[in-house]
Amino acid sequence: MGDAERRRSREVVWDHGVVTRERRWETLDQHGATVWLTGLSGSGKSAVASAVEASLLERGRAAYRLDGDNLRHGLNADLGFSPAERDENVRRVAEVAALFADAGLVALVALVSPYAAGRQAARNIHRERGLDFYEVWVDTPLEECRRRDPKGLYERARQGSVAQMTGVEQPYEAPEHPDLVIPGASVSIEEGAARVLALLGGASSTAAVGVAP
Repeated sequence: MGDAERRRSREVVWDHGVVTRERRWETLDQHGATVWLTGLSGSGKSAVASAVEASLLERGRAAYRLDGDNLRHGLNADLGFSPAERDENVRRVAEVAALFADAGLVALVALVSPYAAGRQAARNIHRERGLDFYEVWVDTPLEECRRRDPKGLYERARQGSVAQMTGVEQPYEAPEHPDLVIPGASVSIEEGAARVLALLGGASSTAAVGVAP
């Protein structure tokens, strides 16, 4: 039994409602799925997720980007950056993404999610609910992320004003078996997005997303 199950009251029962998942997906004419983009800060994962979202919407498909920084303004505003808080951050985002996917949307998660166990837990949340989950590693070397430093985080970490920075003070556990690897230092945002779209279009269970392989 996991921690979530231990915390859950015996009186809390899932309400299935009247509308089934199949009915929701039939109405949207697409299957729901989650694409989980992981990588260091500055790797380009948010930019790729944004490009995929725009492409899907242009094709008349429902999609929504769940950006880690954006979620820390609201849903996860109470969390810091300790290992335990990072795990909780991932867990919450995975639960939200699963709800979006269940509704029939393509949830595009852009989250550092540095720990392999946390990403596996996110996959398990989807697997247990019969939802497609694709882990995409935007593999950009730390040196390149430092050079880009779009938010100035690496420079601030160097100066000591940002604590627990992944890649500096905290480790990043690279995915061992991702569904897709995007070499962020040598591939453009557009090409990275095209590869994600091809991943969605080539997956048999998400063919109804309507993305040509």
